[in-house]
Amino acid sequence: MAAPATAAPADLSAYLKARAADAAGRPDLAAASYAKVLAASPDDPVVAIRAYREALEAGDMQLATRAAAVLGKAGVAPADAGLLPLAEASRRGDTKAASAAVATLATGPLVVLAPSLYAWVAHAERRDPEPSLAVAAKDPVANRFATETRALIAAALPGQTLATGVSRLLARLASDLAAGEPSPLSIALTQAALRADPSYDRARILLADALARTKTVDRALAVLDEITPKSPFAAAAAAERIDILAAADRDGEALAAAKNRVDQKDADAADWQRYADLLLTTGNPAEAATWYAKIIAADGAKGGTWGAWLQYGGALDQAGRWPEARDALEKAVARGPAQPLALNYLGFAQVEHGDDIPASIQLLERASRIDPTNASITDSLGWAYHLSGDTTRALPLLETAAQAEPTNAEIADHLGDAYWSVGRNYEARYAWRAALLTAEPADTARIIAKIGNGLPANARR
Repeated sequence: MAAPATAAPADLSAYLKARAADAAGRPDLAAASYAKVLAASPDDPVVAIRAYREALEAGDMQLATRAAAVLGKAGVAPADAGLLPLAEASRRGDTKAASAAVATLATGPLVVLAPSLYAWVAHAERRDPEPSLAVAAKDPVANRFATETRALIAAALPGQTLATGVSRLLARLASDLAAGEPSPLSIALTQAALRADPSYDRARILLADALARTKTVDRALAVLDEITPKSPFAAAAAAERIDILAAADRDGEALAAAKNRVDQKDADAADWQRYADLLLTTGNPAEAATWYAKIIAADGAKGGTWGAWLQYGGALDQAGRWPEARDALEKAVARGPAQPLALNYLGFAQVEHGDDIPASIQLLERASRIDPTNASITDSLGWAYHLSGDTTRALPLLETAAQAEPTNAEIADHLGDAYWSVGRNYEARYAWRAALLTAEPADTARIIAKIGNGLPANARR
């Protein structure tokens, strides 16, 4: 949106408070301050657009509507501003106002929704929605939404009103956008979906996800708090909470939430998986292995997938239980003989533990043939060649892997060791210094020692 330059806001103190709250990720405080600024500067579109966005994040629909009106009067309203009148009209069942709102949306980038929206209006008025939906055939995106809308209308589910139809459609687009970069449009769509149908908790989950991806984590969690344990979306909301906390590096809270979920009577394998993954990434592989084993056991006669055995074996390996880990990893390979991840993990782990390097090389060669561009597999194979004494064959592979993933500390570390073993000491130290830039804290002392002293004779690394 291009807005004209304006003078300083009339209420400068409130404006500065609003900007500070915005920067701190507190849309509730920002919206309250912007409301004061907008009251003092009622025709300022610069203030209005900030107020509009913060109001949507905070869920202050009154402020959002007021700010949108200022933007509309100035001729600089964003395309999604038309969603609020649509939501309000749909909630009231006002088909005339809803049609007018759709007409406004149809002049901008949200035109792909227009055929489906008009169809819902027609359905609410007991008219044939098909003429509206047929218009969408010319546009593949609009046609996809129209196809889904046609199916929903045909299902004639109880309570399928204009409000529910509009709410589901807006949430559907928001769900599509969730796979991309964070966008204010996602927040506008989900807020409008909830305005149309406040009972639609699926939209709340999408709103929480959109807020979290814009780093407004506490507000996202507050939105999830609105979903009751009796909601059909309660389990999905619990999963979303765990994901949000984990992504925000709030590991303690994420673990507590995940543990609470697995303790519920209706917990399933997806809940156990989420908890096990968190345990693994937060440094408790032994406990993670217990839950991965539970996932395998729950698979009954099928005996677990190759992926489940791979994760179980990986957790056991990290927990220092190598013999058990090897058995689990062998089961992963047996169930997924053409899975390069399983082949690579077992082959590399055996090399690291000094187990049957010739057999490990065969596993890694198979993995490399299946996925020749995978830098981790290329590194594993090169490292195995190096440890078997064939550094001449190893170096081109290790160099290729390092070029493909220049920030991978383990690959650079391997390359440095291989260089040193053939007397290319300068290049070895260069590789180790590259490894040091991204190495885990537990590895830095070892790498620093190699940079200073090189490798002792007959050292594996």
